[in-house]
Amino acid sequence: VTITSNAANNPTTIALTGTGSGSTNLAAGHPTSESSHTQGFTSSNVTDGSQDTYWESANNAFPQWVQVDLGSAQSASRIVLQLPASWGTRDETLSVLGSTDGTNFTTVMPSATYSIGPSATITFGATSQRYFRVNITANTGWPAGQVAEFQVWNQ
Repeated sequence: VTITSNAANNPTTIALTGTGSGSTNLAAGHPTSESSHTQGFTSSNVTDGSQDTYWESANNAFPQWVQVDLGSAQSASRIVLQLPASWGTRDETLSVLGSTDGTNFTTVMPSATYSIGPSATITFGATSQRYFRVNITANTGWPAGQVAEFQVWNQ
């Protein structure tokens, strides 16, 4: 974008350029909820921007879920799940669900096993949802659902 002004014998030209991808983590800082948690490992940790904090569900009680509320329906086509980098790789079996009202959920991605070490990207056709939920049914690293960061991307 170039803006030129010739006001009062003071010609000014300003050129602005950008190379941003336009991709935004829609979940960052948004409220969350969960099926359960253990100790202080609450769902609010999954949108706090720190890969060192995490949500952990009750042990030996699958299925378990964690979700983010985007505040309004937003178009998204990718979710990134992260675990603390120091944990190494583990497999979690999960599905991705979406809802516009927080009550009625549809399947965005059917159940599959994802290797998270320390992150996994799940891509899908763009869908407009207010709530995105990860429903976890197995974890090879611990008998509970675990997610450090739950990112929802618009591209």
